[in-house]
Amino acid sequence: MLRFLLHAAVLAASLHTTAHAQRTRALEQLAMTMAGSYTSAAQAQADTSYFEIELEMVRIWPKRRDGAWFYVEQATASSKAKPYRQRIYRLSEVNDSTFTSEIHTIRGGERFFGAYADIAKLALLSPDSLDRLDGCAITLHRRGGTYVGSTHERDCPNQRGGAAYATSEVTLLPDRMISWDRGYNAAGAQVWGAEKGGYVFIKRR
Repeated sequence: MLRFLLHAAVLAASLHTTAHAQRTRALEQLAMTMAGSYTSAAQAQADTSYFEIELEMVRIWPKRRDGAWFYVEQATASSKAKPYRQRIYRLSEVNDSTFTSEIHTIRGGERFFGAYADIAKLALLSPDSLDRLDGCAITLHRRGGTYVGSTHERDCPNQRGGAAYATSEVTLLPDRMISWDRGYNAAGAQVWGAEKGGYVFIKRR
C-alpha cells in the first residue's frame, strides 16, 4: 500500500511538472511572438488617414518568474526620440491558450526614452517605479498561431481628449500586430483613435 501511495505521489508530481512546463512554453511562445520592432509605414503610405508609427517591444527582467515583462515605446516616425506612449507590459498565463497583459506606466519615464536600444538604460529600470493601469489589462486568446484579445468593456479609465474610458483591441501574428486603441466619452461617443480600423504594424526583426 505504501509503495502504491509513493508511486501515485511521484506520478502526480511528474504530471504537475509536465503541465507547468507546457504552460511555460505557451507563455514563452507568446512572448517570442510579441517581441520585436514594428512599423506602420506600409499602412500610412496606402492610407493617409493613418500616421507612420514606430512600435518597439523589448523583453526585460528575464530572471523574474512572475510572467514575461516588456519595455514598450510607441512614437511617430518623425519624432522617434519623443514617444507619445511608454509602457511596461507584464504577460501572464491563465491557461495554455489564454493570457493577460497587465499595463504599467513608469514614474519619471522620460529618462528611459530610447531604452529599447540601450541596455544600460534598461538595466536602471526598477519595478518600484511602476504604476499599474487598473482595468486596462488585455486578455489574449490563442487561435492556432494567432492571438486575439481586448480590454473589458468600459473598465479602462481614460481622460485624454475628453474621454471617460478607452478600449484596446489586439491581433498578434508572427509577422505583424494589429492594434486598435480608442477613447470614448461618458455617452459612448468616440473622441480619439483611428476610426476605420486598427493600426497594422509589420515586424521588422
